[in-house]
Amino acid sequence: MEKTHTITPFNPDAPNLKSDPYPIFKSLREEDPIHRAEAGYWVVSRYEDVRNTLMDRKGFGQGDFVKNIQLFYGPEFDVLSHVSYKWLSEIFLMQDPPHHTRLRSLVTGALTAKRVRAMEPRIREITNQLIDDFETDRKTDIIANFAYKLPVLVMCDMLGVAPDDERLDLVIDAIAKSFIVFEARALSDKELAVADREIAFLEEFFGELFEKRRAEPQDDLTTALVQSGTGEDALSLHELVTVAIGLFGAGFETTAQLIGNGLLCFSRFPEQWEKLRNDPERLSAAAINEILRYESSLIATYRTALEPRVIHGQEIAEGEKVLTLIGAANRDPRHFDRPDEFDITRNDATHMSFGGGIHFCVGAELARLEGRIAFAELVRRLPELKVDVQTPAWRDGFMFRGMARLPAEW
Repeated sequence: MEKTHTITPFNPDAPNLKSDPYPIFKSLREEDPIHRAEAGYWVVSRYEDVRNTLMDRKGFGQGDFVKNIQLFYGPEFDVLSHVSYKWLSEIFLMQDPPHHTRLRSLVTGALTAKRVRAMEPRIREITNQLIDDFETDRKTDIIANFAYKLPVLVMCDMLGVAPDDERLDLVIDAIAKSFIVFEARALSDKELAVADREIAFLEEFFGELFEKRRAEPQDDLTTALVQSGTGEDALSLHELVTVAIGLFGAGFETTAQLIGNGLLCFSRFPEQWEKLRNDPERLSAAAINEILRYESSLIATYRTALEPRVIHGQEIAEGEKVLTLIGAANRDPRHFDRPDEFDITRNDATHMSFGGGIHFCVGAELARLEGRIAFAELVRRLPELKVDVQTPAWRDGFMFRGMARLPAEW
C-alpha cells in the first residue's frame, strides 16, 4: 500500500542539514517514520527500525550496486565506467555474501583485536608528539593539526607507510575528495571527474606499497593482508588495493570527525569537559560512546531490500532502497533517556554509529582506542582547551558529518 507524505520529502542536499540535521531528523522520526525521499528511496529514522534494518541480513543487504547508483542518475548512466564507482562496488562494505564474507574474514583475520590492542602505547606516543607540536602556541586548528593527523599517523604505522612520504598529503586529499561517491545523490560532472582521478591515484599508491611488501615482508598490517588466505582464497593485488583504500580512508575520516565533533560537544557543554578533566582514565571510554551517539561521524547508511518487508505497515518491495538515519536513531526518546542531552556518564554503547549486522564497522575497536587516548591526553595536557562553537565549518556532504576546520585555544 502506497503511503502519502506528511512532511516535505527528504533531500540530503538541503542546506540546513549540514549545520543542524536534528530538527529534520526529529520531524521524520515523530511524524513520518517510514518516509519516501525526494529521490524515491525510503527513509527510516526510529531506533528500532534502523536497528532491525541493519541487523536483518536476510531481508536487507547492499543489493544491485549498479541499480542503486542509477537511482540517482537514471538507467542509462554507465556506473562501472567510472573508476571511483567501480572501486566502491568492490569494497566488502558494499557487497553481500558470499563475496562479502570472504573479503571481510580475510581483513578481520589481519586486523585482529590483538594487533589493535598492541598499538595502544604507540597511539599514546603519537598523540603526545602531536600535542607537543602546538602546545606552546596556545591555539591551533584542531582538525588539521590533531584530529586528522592522529588517525593518519596511526594508519601509516599499522600499514607500514612512511609518515614522511612526500605523497602522504596527496593521499589524504585524494581520500577526502573521492569518498564523495558514498553520498546519497548524483554527483556533478566535475565532482565525479575528480573522484575518478583521485581513486586512480590511490590505486597506484597502494599498488606500489603491496608490491613492495610481497617482495620484502615486514611486521605490519600491509604484510598481514598480503599473506592472508592461502592459494585461491588469498587476496589478489586488486582486492588488496581496494581494501587498503577503504581501511585507510575509513580509518582516518571517521576517527578524525569523532575527535572534532567531540571537542565541539565539550565546548558546548563545558560541565562535561570538567567531568572528564576530573577523571579522564575512567570517563574517556564512556565519553567516546556519548560522542558517537550524540554527534555521530556517520549519520546515515543505505540498505536494499533483498526480499519484501513491511515497516510501519508500509510494504517495501524487493530491490527498493532504504536509507537508515543513524543520527535520528541515536536520539530516539523511545530508546534513549534524555536523548538531546550530552552526558558522558551515560555510557550507552547501544548507539548505531558503527552500523550493525554483517556490516558492523571492522575498525570499531581501533576507533574507540584512538578516541579514548586522544581525549584522555588532550584533557590532561590542555585542560583549558575550548573550540569555536559559534561558526563550525561543517564539511560538504551528508553521510559523513564533521568539520573541515575547528579553531581551538587554551
